[in-house]
Amino acid sequence: MTDKTLPKPLQELIEAIGQLPGVGPRTAQRFAYWLYKNPPTASTSLAEALSKLHSQVTVCPVTFALIDKNQKVSHLYSDAKRDKQLVAVVAEPLDIAAIEKTGAYHGTYHVLGGLVSPIDGITPADLRIKELATRLKKDHVKELILALNASVESESTALVIMQAIDGSKVKVTRLARGLPVGVDIEYADQITLLKALEGRQNIS
Repeated sequence: MTDKTLPKPLQELIEAIGQLPGVGPRTAQRFAYWLYKNPPTASTSLAEALSKLHSQVTVCPVTFALIDKNQKVSHLYSDAKRDKQLVAVVAEPLDIAAIEKTGAYHGTYHVLGGLVSPIDGITPADLRIKELATRLKKDHVKELILALNASVESESTALVIMQAIDGSKVKVTRLARGLPVGVDIEYADQITLLKALEGRQNIS
């Protein structure tokens, strides 16, 4: 809703910021006012960063991770230290950053570009599953890790992937799922609790 008590440029900025996911009207107002009351260099820096977003960022043609425009492929694929026969399948590019922060994974990645979700109009054809099947053969992949969230959409996506690579000899694994440390059982959601029961371990 337009606030006529504010100058038009400030209104437009608030509306633009309000389009960001998770940003409500009041938060958008705070962000916009912060930019106004601080030195113009803050706004200029933000504007310059935004102007480069689409012109200098592209998608890796192999892994579909985000890369600089001047790169041919992701360094997480071209690096000789990376195991190309080990591929972690993720839904979105930012999932890669989360896994990389662990410092424990040295394989490569494949970004699907989402998850199967009929409600949102996302079908298997909208995802990069065919490209994944092609990579399995090209790179002689030995293990495929389904690094997807614990959700109904992820389960549907995993099923589609399994059907698409049916007949291949690649080993398919998924991230272990269960109760996070410090979370009481009574507050765990049904999917998390179900996966914790299915993945129970012997301690005797």
